[in-house]
Amino acid sequence: MRLADLPNRKPTTFDLIPTADERKAVAGELGIVGIKKLRFAGELAPIGRKDWALTAQLGATVVQECVVTLDPVTTRIDEGLQRSYLAQIPEIEAAEIEMPVDDTVEALPETLDIAQVMIEALALALPLYPRAPGADLPTSVFTEPGVAPMTEDDAKPFAGLGALRASLEKKDK
Repeated sequence: MRLADLPNRKPTTFDLIPTADERKAVAGELGIVGIKKLRFAGELAPIGRKDWALTAQLGATVVQECVVTLDPVTTRIDEGLQRSYLAQIPEIEAAEIEMPVDDTVEALPETLDIAQVMIEALALALPLYPRAPGADLPTSVFTEPGVAPMTEDDAKPFAGLGALRASLEKKDK
């Protein structure tokens, strides 16, 4: 959408539903198995004379590989999205800066590719470590022969106190 061509007195609505081939291309771009459903609907509303606010809803059903078994894992995503596109964003010329609290503000582009906004929102909403039901990593314990292996419970801060208590109970008996 070329923002200069949009009416600046009322919101412009959009409803993007990619075709099967487009969903396949997006899945390839994101490195996931597939996208069963994808919809991005919302509006682009003017703020003042030059700025714009995007409000949208992303709905998707994606298929990713389980991080443990590599089996397909289907996830439903429903996310709201808000972005502000501002004509005047102050330039920061410091060597180090802090990230702003409001990460929804971006510089005003000449054209806004709604499909790219959708793909970015989907990429950010994907589960980082999808797991199939019942997929757990087995516990592996390695040690020298004749030495008791250290477990996760032994590494906990109060694990030593439990061992001390057990040894004191043995002495008392």
